[in-house]
Formats: sequence, C-alpha cells, structure tokens
Amino acid sequence: MRQLLRNIVLIGIGLVAGIAATIQLSATAQQGANTLPLDELRTLSNVFGQIKREYVEPIEDKQLLTDAVKGMVSSLDPHSAYLDKKDFAEMQEQTAGKFAGLGIEITSEDGLVKVLNPIEGSPAAKAGLQAGDLITRLDDKPVRGMSLDKAVRTMRGTPGTKITLTIFRKSEERTFPVTITRAEIKVQSIKAKIVDNNIAWVRITSFQERTIPDLAKKLAELANKDPKLKGLVLDLRNNGGGLLQGAVGVAAAFLPPGAVIVSTKGQAPDSRQVFNAVPAMYKLNESGDPLDEVPPLFKKIPMVVLVNAYSASASEIVAGALQDFKRATIIGKTTFGKGSVQTVRPLSSDSALKITTAYYYTPNGRSIQAFGIKPDIPVDQNKDGDPDDVLITREIDSEKHLRNKQSSEEALIKDREKRRLQELQLIEERNAKKTPEEREKEKGKRPPEFGSNEDFMLQQAVAFLNGQTVKRSASKLE
Repeated sequence: MRQLLRNIVLIGIGLVAGIAATIQLSATAQQGANTLPLDELRTLSNVFGQIKREYVEPIEDKQLLTDAVKGMVSSLDPHSAYLDKKDFAEMQEQTAGKFAGLGIEITSEDGLVKVLNPIEGSPAAKAGLQAGDLITRLDDKPVRGMSLDKAVRTMRGTPGTKITLTIFRKSEERTFPVTITRAEIKVQSIKAKIVDNNIAWVRITSFQERTIPDLAKKLAELANKDPKLKGLVLDLRNNGGGLLQGAVGVAAAFLPPGAVIVSTKGQAPDSRQVFNAVPAMYKLNESGDPLDEVPPLFKKIPMVVLVNAYSASASEIVAGALQDFKRATIIGKTTFGKGSVQTVRPLSSDSALKITTAYYYTPNGRSIQAFGIKPDIPVDQNKDGDPDDVLITREIDSEKHLRNKQSSEEALIKDREKRRLQELQLIEERNAKKTPEEREKEKGKRPPEFGSNEDFMLQQAVAFLNGQTVKRSASKLE
C-alpha cells in the first residue's frame, strides 16, 4: 500500500497546466510473452530506410525515431503523449505549481491551439485572453500544422521576453493580436473568502502538491474568521485537473472518514484501485494527516459545488463523489467529461511515456467519460444566458476520445450536433441584428471575475444556500 501511494496518478486534462500524474519508478520492460508483430516492424524499418535514403533533406536518426514514437502514442487518445527531456521537466514543474510562460491551459481544436483556461493572475489573464479563444499564430508562425508540444515550447521562454499571439474569438467573430510578456507562473491553487451572510467561497484552480494542506489552512482560517458559518461554495469552474491525490484529499475534507471517493479500472493489475478518504490515499509529502486542522463543521454544513464545461478530470472526481454521497448540490453546467487516468512511466532519467491506463468511476460506479457530471441545478455563467455554450468543445467532441463503456454516446453526439446547428443559426441571426456600436462594445467585454460581485453563478449558489429562488438555465445545452 505504501508503494502504491508513492505513485502519483495523472488525473488531468493533459494540457499545459493542471497536470495530474502517476510517476512510477519501476522498469517499463514488457511483461509476459507477447509476440512482436514482425511484419509491421519490418514495414517500419523499410519506411525508416526509405526516408533516410530519399527524403529531400538529411534527417537525424534520433529525430525520426522520436517523431515515430510521438505519432504512435498521440494516435491513441487526446491525453496520451511521449514526454521528451523538456516535456518531462515541464510536467514536473507544473505539478509543483511553478513554471515560466504565459499562464494558460490549452488543448488542440481543428488544427489550432485552444485556450481552455487563463490561469488567474497570469500574464495571459491580464492580457484579456478568454476560455475558448483560438490561437492561430505565435509571432510570425502559423499554428495550423504545429504540434501541441511545439506550440507549448514556443509560448514558454525566459521571463521578461515577449510573444505576440494572434487570437480568433468565436463569440465576437474577430481576429486580433495580443502581445504578452512571459513571466514565472506561481499557481496559487486555493482562494477563499466570506462572500455573504455567513457563507464561505473556496476556489480551487488546479490540484497540485500543496492543494490539500493549503485547503486545510484556508478552511481553518474561514472558521476562525466566521464561527457562525452556515454554508460553503466550492468553486471548481475552469479547473482542468491535477493530482489524483489532491482530488481525493479535497473530497475527503467534506466526506466521512473511509468513504470511497473514486475507483479506477484498466488492463494492468495496478490500474485497478479504490481510493478512500484515508490519509494514506491522499497525502504526498506530509508526515501526518494534512487534513488534521480542518474544523469538523465542514463535514456537515450545506455545500454547493460550482462547475462548468472547463471543469475536468480531477475536478469531476470531486464533484462526482460529493454528488453521489448527496453531500453537496452541484450547480452550473455539465462538466468536460474526462473520465480517464494517465500514468507517467519514466523511460529514462529524462524522458517518459504519459499513457492512459484506466477509466475512473464515481462512488456509485458511474463512468463520466465523454458525458461529464450533470449539475443538479443548471445555471448560466451570465445573467443574460450563455449563447456561446454551443461553441465549447468537450471530451465527447474529440474524434479520438475514449468511448464510455457503460452507455452509448451516439444519441448524445447526434443531439449535440443538431443543437449546435440550431444555436449557431440563432447566433448568426442575433449578430446580424446588432448595430456597429453594439459589436464594438462587445469587443471589449470581459467575463466577470470568479468570486466578484458580478459573478452571476456564484450569486445563484449563495441564493440557494440562503433558501432563495435560483434562476435556472433555460438552455438545452447545460
């Protein structure tokens, strides 16, 4: 058991930040007497030789073989990847919550780089980048055709240096440049405050090595500041994932000791595990229980968990566990739908294979892969509705995503496509009626900051905890 928990399981969206990882220091040699596909290997050898002899320019053996490995792994699913020396080092930095760059979580969409989440307080957030923005150029280099790894490396760099991103914003149907100065990104994963009428707001931006002890500290501070706390809003919006142990520990802070939080199942024996609310299952570098200082009241006060389409993976584990135990009411939008586990297997001292090894399941045995966590109460992010929801890409929209083994996705996929066409037509009609002044006004409009007085979804969560009426979303696309 101790050896099992020394491994850190990768429950993240597999992007630039918010990475979750299981690093196992065991050998990666094949087990068993699997027969090698000699014909296919011969074909690979022939192609390698042909390229070496006839390609228009000489190519180094190492580059060819590395690219072959990357192509093989990336063809599996959106979250598996080969990590070379630089990728591996960056992953370790991100897990620790500190790296140099712009401060955005990204994925790929239609050959472009898509912003999933500008990290709060980062250069990208201060420059006005928004979730859903598409990056079409990095300085003078077009992004289409560029691998996600190369895009990451291009955006990373020495603090103080600048890079110009060309952004296409779907909601405004415009393309514009943004110049951003790189900086050292120190991600503070926990924010907390009293928002209204003895109700606390705790925001977790990602699940990192320090998330559990930092959460315990913040909860203790809140209880000391307001001994009459009567409700808690746990905000997981735009949280793309992180360490599995972090998710287990966060859920354990609010659930009974020993409660099952998540289980994983895959082909390898060590991928079949059950994670409970016990210290051995969630502590990382701490000598004792990092949740010891959490006041008992947080096991029982009413809770709301806020989620949206950018809440993924580790966030969905927490939301799913609290939902299954009926410990919290889930408010917001259907989550991203990443219900798989990635394991980082070191191949050498400075390279590794990040490979999908298991599906994960909520305490009630639900697989949320592709479907996501549906909120108990659907609520829009904006008081006037979220007409651009149709443009948000979830796990189910990726061609190479893992299929859900419990339920057929075909009906949902067809329904999403149908509604997307309907919503896009309505958006076009609304845009056609807008005056030039209205269009210009929208260009400078930014979404409200999470936790601010203009945060409509938070307002509805507070209303729910106060026993008041909640304005539910009228959208069919939750």
